[in-house]
Amino acid sequence: MPGPAELRELSRPDFLASLETLLAVYTAAMQPDRAQLGGRLSIMERHAGYPGFRALVAVPPGRAGDSPVTGRPVVSRPGASRPVSSRPVLSRPGPEPGGPAAGAPILAFAYGFTGAGGQWWHDVVTTALTAASGAATAGSWMTSSLEIAEVHVRPEHQHQGTGRRLMHALAADRPERTAVLSTQDSNTPARALYRSLGFTDLLRGFRFPGGGPPYAVMGAVLPLRGAPAPPAS
Repeated sequence: MPGPAELRELSRPDFLASLETLLAVYTAAMQPDRAQLGGRLSIMERHAGYPGFRALVAVPPGRAGDSPVTGRPVVSRPGASRPVSSRPVLSRPGPEPGGPAAGAPILAFAYGFTGAGGQWWHDVVTTALTAASGAATAGSWMTSSLEIAEVHVRPEHQHQGTGRRLMHALAADRPERTAVLSTQDSNTPARALYRSLGFTDLLRGFRFPGGGPPYAVMGAVLPLRGAPAPPAS
């Protein structure tokens, strides 16, 4: 029986070289309107330039060397929780349009960055949270925040703990005080995962400018609940 997926941390160039492959994972997980995919690709490209950017992928165990993106292995350094790595190796075989990439498939990915003024999501949420709960509350959540922008697992690989491991690795040893995200305001498995990690609702039934379904904006104080303890030295 195969073991758990292997997590790899990507550099910005790795991430940008892999956008179409990652978009295929997003499409499989979210089933979005195909007309929205071009805009999503542009957003992800822009996010890679934000401060504190970190991106992770999950690939089948023992297959990282065959992956269309071979990033840095996520391992633990004694006495610290931040992922460290060997020298990254990058390969770029082209993905099949709208389907799995050549080589070892990417099963899941996640990324985030430091929230800051001038970023669309950060500014919209800060304004709404200020109106709902006051400037002090908004500041306590948003002034020093890790914005978790995307977490997606292919449907056939869900419910295996991969999303939880990605979240813990993404938030490990961050300089920010809080983590914030938005998710559809319904009782989805993703919502249950976030709650189990310590996220609470900051806004409910929130509709972002431009339309779309109602969202819940959620926040957690770092480190996330259940984060693995650093290995003993």
